[in-house]
Amino acid sequence: MLILTRKLGESITIGEEIRITVVDCQGKQVKLGIVAPKEVKVHREEIYEKIQEENMKAAKVSKQALIEVAQSMKKKEKKSGNSSKDTSSS
Repeated sequence: MLILTRKLGESITIGEEIRITVVDCQGKQVKLGIVAPKEVKVHREEIYEKIQEENMKAAKVSKQALIEVAQSMKKKEKKSGNSSKDTSSS
């Protein structure tokens, strides 16, 4: 881990496109300003951890649940009269 000391208004740069600036310091709290490209996701750690937890839960969907969803979709397709067969003429 790289440890840096910065004063109010000073910045650090990560790569060529990310800049983190110390915006304010009050007591034990430090406010940081972050400039990064839109494609770089920036989250507070506690939010990032919740996102990861939700992703793990979503990845643990049972095989049986997927089969039930597929069967339900097939039933709906049959009821609506839609067919996956290509009826266009060549």
